[in-house]
Amino acid sequence: MKTLDANIEKQPRKLLPENFTVTTWEALQPYFEELQQRPLDSVAALEQWLEDISELEAVISEDACWRQIRMTCDTTDKSLEEAFAYFCMEIQPKLQPYADALNKKLLASELVKELDQDLYATYLRNVRKQVKLFREENVPLQAELSVQSQQYGAIAGKMTITVNGQEYTLQQAARFLEGSDRNLREEVFSKTANRRLEDKDTFDQLYTNLVVKRDQVAKNAGFENYRDYKFEELGRFDYTKEDCFQFHAAVKEHILPLVKGLQEQQRTKLGLDVLKPWDTEAEPAGIKPLEPFHTGEELVDKTIECFDQLGPFFGNCLRVMRKMNRLDLESRKGKAPGGYNCPLAETGVPFIFMNAAGQMKDLTTMVHEGGHAVHSFLSHNLSLSAFKEYPMEIAEVASMSMELFTMDYWNIFFSDPEELRRAKLQQLERAIVIFPWIAIIDKFQHWVYEHPQHTVEERTAAWTRIQDEFSTGVADWSGWEAYREIGWQRQLHLFEVPFYYIEYGIAQLGAIAMWKQFKENKEQALNNYVKALSLGSTRTLPELYKAAGIKFDFSPAYVKELAAFVQSEIEAIRGNH
Repeated sequence: MKTLDANIEKQPRKLLPENFTVTTWEALQPYFEELQQRPLDSVAALEQWLEDISELEAVISEDACWRQIRMTCDTTDKSLEEAFAYFCMEIQPKLQPYADALNKKLLASELVKELDQDLYATYLRNVRKQVKLFREENVPLQAELSVQSQQYGAIAGKMTITVNGQEYTLQQAARFLEGSDRNLREEVFSKTANRRLEDKDTFDQLYTNLVVKRDQVAKNAGFENYRDYKFEELGRFDYTKEDCFQFHAAVKEHILPLVKGLQEQQRTKLGLDVLKPWDTEAEPAGIKPLEPFHTGEELVDKTIECFDQLGPFFGNCLRVMRKMNRLDLESRKGKAPGGYNCPLAETGVPFIFMNAAGQMKDLTTMVHEGGHAVHSFLSHNLSLSAFKEYPMEIAEVASMSMELFTMDYWNIFFSDPEELRRAKLQQLERAIVIFPWIAIIDKFQHWVYEHPQHTVEERTAAWTRIQDEFSTGVADWSGWEAYREIGWQRQLHLFEVPFYYIEYGIAQLGAIAMWKQFKENKEQALNNYVKALSLGSTRTLPELYKAAGIKFDFSPAYVKELAAFVQSEIEAIRGNH
């Protein structure tokens, strides 16, 4: 693999003073005014104008990202929430009409035809889409949505339960569900369920408000429903809702039987007649749950060592992030749930946020977000900020491939060969088990936005029906039906990033194909990985997948083929036991 450097240089500003920080709209407005009035009389002038817009976008975007990062790291600090809300309500709405005017100015220029189409084609396609979707009356609605969607993290961040006299966040408490003490598992499951049920009505009301506003945004833009609007907004140029429905059907036909087999094996392994929801991740008596690390610092050290084995560049990305304090990994009270990698457009070094509690799934989350971070590093040198805003269907290939690539080096986390074998098995089983949940969440969102006037009761019925459709029937939920009915409330994407979920399914197939390639020729696979991620969003999705040496495909035949490959790898690991 060619030598790559993870030491990102922040480019000197040309439009804004170096000491400029985003404070008020009034301070930003003159720069937008100047860009709007500037004459575009040559290709060189047009390219410089685009670079200046890019610089302005990068500075504003990074400021907004930091406001969100700080707020999710501490949901108890009202001043951080207010700073984020101020940006959403007072700055973002005022700059949107200017951004639209600049887009129109670009498209109206005859010089656009003289730009390098190889580089600019997907960017210009995106600009046309933005112009098509922009409506002045949606600006205040989108500002309210930005603020309201973040309330999910503030509510969920307060959730804790007490186990053995000690307070735990729900992420920390989840560790007990892996242990062999079945009574303790049931107790923790019960307390977690009851704690979530306490906020059921709050989340129901919040989601209903979000759905109503999102539907209005879609109607204002001339769309029949928010799903159709969102497909356009997300730039889903390369697939349709019908492709999504086909994917749901493929998961039911080709994946669900495999998941059922895995759950039956879990029941047998635990020696149970009936598998309950608190048994699905448990280990039998005498086997300790996997503990790949104990502290956030240890997690970083081991992940860096693991990435180094793939190639020095990958480890160096995380070293740079640690040096620049771009990591907040451990779960604590008052921290928003979930995990993310946040690209920072101007400085280029991203931020990883997660809720680690020493579990196997935290190792997976860390290498997953690390894959996203590598993507940020690789695309940073592209000339425009917009070139770095890659589609999620390739972003998730970056992260999910990293989960599978690193498995060869997990001996860094597990010195015991039997624990290493179990870790790999868990990872591959998860690669299969995740598909039904992706199909459930995606299909649920289609229903929600096709029926925006639904009642809470109708939503609960739809959720239950869809969940049943993708259920194996192995786990017995009797007595916990009320908790099962609010299972969707655990998924922050529904609140914060609507319709962002099918990407995980598409990308999981891509990642499995990347791993297959990696097993056949490691160097070639890593070169293709780097090549594809370095392109940012300067190519279409099918072209980005092709650069990675894989197919952009989530048809039933492809789902069946790749699921069979993973299943054979699972059997091989089991057979080596």
